[in-house]
Amino acid sequence: MRQMNFALALLTAAALAACGGTGSSGGDQTHKVAFTQQVTFGDSLSDVGSYNVGAVTAAGGGKFTINGDSTSTNPALTGLNWTEVLAAELRLPKPCAAQTGLQGADNANPALDFNVAIVNNANCFNYAQGGARVTNPIGPGNRAVKPELGEMTVPVVTQVANHLAKTGGKFTGTELVTIMAGGNDVLMQLGALSAGATAAGTRAGAAAFPALLIGGLVATVPAANQATAQTNITTAVQTTAAGGGSQTQIATAAVTAAAQLGAPLAAAQAAAAKAGADAQAAGTAAGNQYAATEGPKLVAELGKAGAELAAIVNTQILAKGAKYIIVNNLPDVASTPSGKAQSAATQQLIMAMVDAFNNQLKANLSTDPAIAYVDLFTVSRDQVANPAIYGLTNTTQKACTTESSLTCTIKTTSAPDVSHYMFADDIHPTPYEYWLVTRYVLKDMAVKGWL
Repeated sequence: MRQMNFALALLTAAALAACGGTGSSGGDQTHKVAFTQQVTFGDSLSDVGSYNVGAVTAAGGGKFTINGDSTSTNPALTGLNWTEVLAAELRLPKPCAAQTGLQGADNANPALDFNVAIVNNANCFNYAQGGARVTNPIGPGNRAVKPELGEMTVPVVTQVANHLAKTGGKFTGTELVTIMAGGNDVLMQLGALSAGATAAGTRAGAAAFPALLIGGLVATVPAANQATAQTNITTAVQTTAAGGGSQTQIATAAVTAAAQLGAPLAAAQAAAAKAGADAQAAGTAAGNQYAATEGPKLVAELGKAGAELAAIVNTQILAKGAKYIIVNNLPDVASTPSGKAQSAATQQLIMAMVDAFNNQLKANLSTDPAIAYVDLFTVSRDQVANPAIYGLTNTTQKACTTESSLTCTIKTTSAPDVSHYMFADDIHPTPYEYWLVTRYVLKDMAVKGWL
């Protein structure tokens, strides 16, 4: 009955938050806590427009979801993420990005311009940025990784420092502070693992190929010529490789040498093809072994990131005067379209990484009543398993046809009605899913006695 309990909790939150905001029931209920503003730290899941400039603006994008107010098409297509819905529910000022800009490709055509001056907005307090990690400044989309895009990816630790610098080193105690990060630490670690495994596999395959090719081709040559074939084929392989030849060129030279000594052409070509396949298998095995060896290190890194996020909350937010702090853990990344596209072993690794992050975040987080720890992992996992209860119609496919939902609008969706899809792209929620996230956050705020 756990999924039913979650669904009831969301309905309860909707009733408790009925204050005239987006998605509310239209009542006028006074909250127990009168928040003065919302201050947000995090990544793309909370970003309200850090990159809403240049070509992104020209495409109608700016947030990591289905962008734009398309409520005339369907009431669920608000174009809002969870921080915006939450602010509206609590009747707080509409969130705006504390920093905007892009450091990518410069182009005179605005539709292609990803190089826009960075601007710090004094009266905006949503510091979340797409690609941001917990402490590492290089996240997905950063110009060091994707120079054509050039996202700033300011890490959470720096986001908090920037806010404290803006406010004289402290929180007033009347803000609602939200913080959510870690997803990009998962993605970057997985990217590094994939690159390392590919490189290890390529090296192993390349190292195995010459011997496999030579041995296979010598066997196709008549017995009387095999001693000579060993020498000639080896020379052909080494000479072509030394000249920078590709694997195909090396194989062609070796097959020619074998044929000159009596090997049937078809047999020689088949032997070369088998050598290529066996080398590829050797490379795959080496790549898998690399991933298996390095995987535990990634789990440890995510645990470290979770503990770091907890330390930021404890020492830089709670200790600096914040009295109302929402800390969201990582959702079930393995159940996203991106996660499900991976092998079973990689999905298990993702799960272990997320578990390590969430466990360390919770274990190291202060138990001070000023902190509300919101378990988005459990509810997101339940949504995938039991979508209908939450009003979700699709939890496996992405709603957008664009590579990233940053530039997705109703014009670039994948089906006539994607309003109740869970995912906008491979990793980011639709506006409806963001609305569900908000209901769950509101439920925990109500439990804390803040509503």
